[in-house]
Amino acid sequence: MKHYFITYRPFLQFLGIFLFSYLILIMSYQFYLGQYDFANYEVDYFTDLVARQTQSFLTFLNYSIVLYDSTHDPSVVVQIEGTPLVRIVEGCNALSVMILFASFIMAFSKGFVKTAGFIAAGLLIIHVLNVSRIGLLTIGIMNFPEYKHLLHGVVFPLIIYGIVFLLWILWITKFVKNDSKNNPA
Repeated sequence: MKHYFITYRPFLQFLGIFLFSYLILIMSYQFYLGQYDFANYEVDYFTDLVARQTQSFLTFLNYSIVLYDSTHDPSVVVQIEGTPLVRIVEGCNALSVMILFASFIMAFSKGFVKTAGFIAAGLLIIHVLNVSRIGLLTIGIMNFPEYKHLLHGVVFPLIIYGIVFLLWILWITKFVKNDSKNNPA
């Protein structure tokens, strides 16, 4: 049995750090969400921030946007030219995607500064991409309402998860592998 722990130590170490990081971050996120009264349709701060930044993005693209809190659920409704098009809910803020991203990077940590820097840059990329994604999704639904489910359920999740996957590959190939080559065990 000890032989297997020694043989698979790198994988087990990765798995342990990933799970520990993920659990700590998810529990922290749940604690953060627990401060809001979702039963009374209260929208959390970060989701509201994403909605306001989406409004700025769409305003920059010359759309007339109105945001308002939903009276049916904890969400922010995006309205263009008098038509409510999308609801931005807690799941749209991409924090769960960011937690998954950061946990993976921490599991392949290569020093605090390098790891923290890459996580910070990655979180910024994911956030900007997410705000752009919601804005473009809103425009897509406005222009092609018949493709709402395809855009929301397939195209845009594929883009955001695809970028996260590419960031993971970049981290492993450019930082982890290069560090291994420069510092053989």
